[in-house]
Amino acid sequence: MYTYDSICLYKDNKPWFPFMGEVHYSRLPEHEWRDALYRIKMGGVDVVASYCFWIHHEEIKGDYDFTGCRDLRLFVQTVKDCGLSMFLRIGPWSHGEARNGGFPDWLLKEDCELRKNDPKYFALVQGYYQKLYEQVEGLLLKNGGPIIGVQIENEYGHVGGLTGDAGEEHMRTLTNMAKQIGFDVPLYTATGWNGAVLGDCLPVMGGYCDAPWDRGITQRKPNENFVFTHERNDIGIGSDAGLGSRLSYDMHKFPYLTAELGGGLQVTHHRRTMPAAKDTAAMSVVKMGSGCNLLGYYMYHGGRNPQGKLTTLQETYASGGYNDLPELSYDFQAPLGAYSQIHPSYHELRLLAMFVKDFGADLCVMPAMIPEDNPKNPADIEHLRYSFRHNGTWGYAFINNHVRHMSRPNFKNVVLTVPGMDVVLPPMDIAPGQFGFYPYNMPVHGGMITFAEATPLCTINQTMVLYGTRIDATGDVLLISKDDALQSYKIIGAQEHLMISNQPLIQSNEGIEIFAEADVRLKVYPAWNQTPDGFEYIGTDGVFAVYERKKIQSQPTCRVEKISEYMYRLTCSDIPETADDVVCRLHYTADCAEIYVDGKKVMDDFYTDGHWQINLRRHGFPNIMDIVLRPLKKDDFVYLEAWPLLEKGQICRLDNASVVSVERIVIH
Repeated sequence: MYTYDSICLYKDNKPWFPFMGEVHYSRLPEHEWRDALYRIKMGGVDVVASYCFWIHHEEIKGDYDFTGCRDLRLFVQTVKDCGLSMFLRIGPWSHGEARNGGFPDWLLKEDCELRKNDPKYFALVQGYYQKLYEQVEGLLLKNGGPIIGVQIENEYGHVGGLTGDAGEEHMRTLTNMAKQIGFDVPLYTATGWNGAVLGDCLPVMGGYCDAPWDRGITQRKPNENFVFTHERNDIGIGSDAGLGSRLSYDMHKFPYLTAELGGGLQVTHHRRTMPAAKDTAAMSVVKMGSGCNLLGYYMYHGGRNPQGKLTTLQETYASGGYNDLPELSYDFQAPLGAYSQIHPSYHELRLLAMFVKDFGADLCVMPAMIPEDNPKNPADIEHLRYSFRHNGTWGYAFINNHVRHMSRPNFKNVVLTVPGMDVVLPPMDIAPGQFGFYPYNMPVHGGMITFAEATPLCTINQTMVLYGTRIDATGDVLLISKDDALQSYKIIGAQEHLMISNQPLIQSNEGIEIFAEADVRLKVYPAWNQTPDGFEYIGTDGVFAVYERKKIQSQPTCRVEKISEYMYRLTCSDIPETADDVVCRLHYTADCAEIYVDGKKVMDDFYTDGHWQINLRRHGFPNIMDIVLRPLKKDDFVYLEAWPLLEKGQICRLDNASVVSVERIVIH
C-alpha cells in the first residue's frame, strides 16, 4: 500500500524514502534489459521510471508497434522479475529529447488543437492510452505487478499547454481518462516546476547542475541547486522553451519529491556540458538537506534512439524541437551510459541510495532546518553552506562546500550549533569540494554515535557502516574510507555482506555476477564461509577478508587504418569466444563521430572530451567498424568546457583506440 501526506510517502503505513531512476525501454535493446535493470538495482534504485513515447509506438497512424525494444509488456515483466517497482510516464507529450516531444508526425497534422481542451485531441489520446493499458493489463500493483504509479503529461502549463483553471481541467481530464481506461494505481504524479499545473496529481520536482538546452555558449552563472533552501523550484529547467518562476500549488500541502534531478546532462550540438560526479552527488546532498524525501534521477540509464520507420526520432531544430541532438546516442552522461557502462556518478549516487534504503524512514520525518546565516546567493563563496534535519533527539548536519565550476574556500575550525537542540558539534575543517551529512546523537546497536565527521552508508547485519575521517561512538560501528565506499555493494542473502569490488557487479537470481575487464579483487565483510570457485583467499584487510581471481580470457586486438581524411577503419581480431562483451574505447578530436557496421550507422557522439565507449556485443561483435568524423572549426557555435588545440582553424582526428574483453563471473 502506497500513500502520502504533506511530509513524505508511505509504504505499508511506514515512512518511505524511495530512490528512483529513469530508463527508457525503447532506447535499449530488449536483450539488454535484464542486465541493465539489475545494474540499476545494484546502484540502489528501487523504483524505475520510464516514458512511453507515442512516436515510438504509433509512428504511422493506426500501426502500433510493441515489438522488440518497444515491447512494453515484456519490459514491465522484466522490471518485476528483477524485483523493482515502476512509474509509467504515459504522456501523451513527454519531451525527453524525442522528435516532436514524442508526438507522431501524423498527430501534428490532425484537425485538432494539441495539448488543449479539444475533444478531438482527447479522443486521439484516449486511443493511445487504451493501447498502452492493453500492454500492461495485469501488471499493475493491484494485480501483483510492479507499476505503483503513473505520471500524467510533462511540464504541462510550463512547456506548452494551458495554464490556470483551463490547464487544471486538462490535467484532470487526462488523469480521469487514464483511470477509466484501467490505470488504477496508488500514485498519480505530475511535474510541478515553473508554473506547471497538476490537476490534483502529486507534484514531483527537478533540478539540474547545468543546462545543455541553454541558448548561449558561455559558462552559466553559479547554480542555485547547490544552495540549501526551502524553495523547491528550479527556474532553469525548460528555459529553452520559456521561463517560469512560480509554483502552481501550495508546497506545504505536498511532500518534497523529485523525479528529475539531473543524473547527467544530454549533450546538445551547441552546448557540450560535462557534469562531474561530484556535481550530481553534491546537488543531491543539498536536496536532501533541504527536505527532499524522494531522490529521482533523469536519466539514470542512458540509451540509443530506436530506428524510425519514416524519420529519425531525435529532437532537432528542423523538426521544430528546441535543440539539435545526436541522431542515435542518448547516453545523457548518466550514471549508467548508453551501453550500461558505469560512469563515476553511479558510484557517488549509490552511496546515497544505500543510505536511504537503510535510514530513509527515519530521515523522512525529520524536517529541514536551514539557519539564517546559510548563504542564499548561489555565487556566495565566503560562507559555509549547511543545514540540519533532526527529530529533536538526534539527526544530521548537512554540509556542502562544492559548487560546479566555482572555487570554494577552506573553512577552518567550524563550530555548528543545532537549531532546536542543545547541541554544539565539535570543530570541523571543511575542505574545498567537501560535502556530506554527519550524524549526531544517533542510536546504533549497542550504543550511540555522539558525532561523526563521516556519512552513514548502510547496516550490515547489526553493524552500522560509515565512510569518512573520524567518529566518536560506542556500539557496533564500522568506519571505512570514501574510496572503499565508492566501490562497495551491499549483498543480501542468508547473511548480509559488504563487498568492496574493483570490478562492476550485480546481484541477480543467479547469484553475484561480476563483469571483469581485469583481475578481480574483492574485500568482503564478514568473510564468506567458503571461498568461491576460481577465487583465492589471500588474507585480511582490517575486518575484511580479501579474495582474488585472475582474469582467464585472452585479450582481443584492434588495428586502426586511415581510409580517408575523415574516415578510419577499426579491425578487431582474436575476440574470445567466451567473452560476455568486448569494450572498444576511442579517443577522437572532432565535432562529432559516427560508427558504421556493414555500412549502417549504429551509434554517434558529439565531442565533449573525445572519450567514447562502444560495446561490441550490441552490434554482433563486428570485426570491422568504420569511424566517420566531422571537423570541429574555430567559428562553430559550440560551447565546450575545454576547447582542443586546433590546427589551421579546425581539427578532425582519431587519436587512439583500444579493445578489452569482458568476462562474466558468477558466484553462486
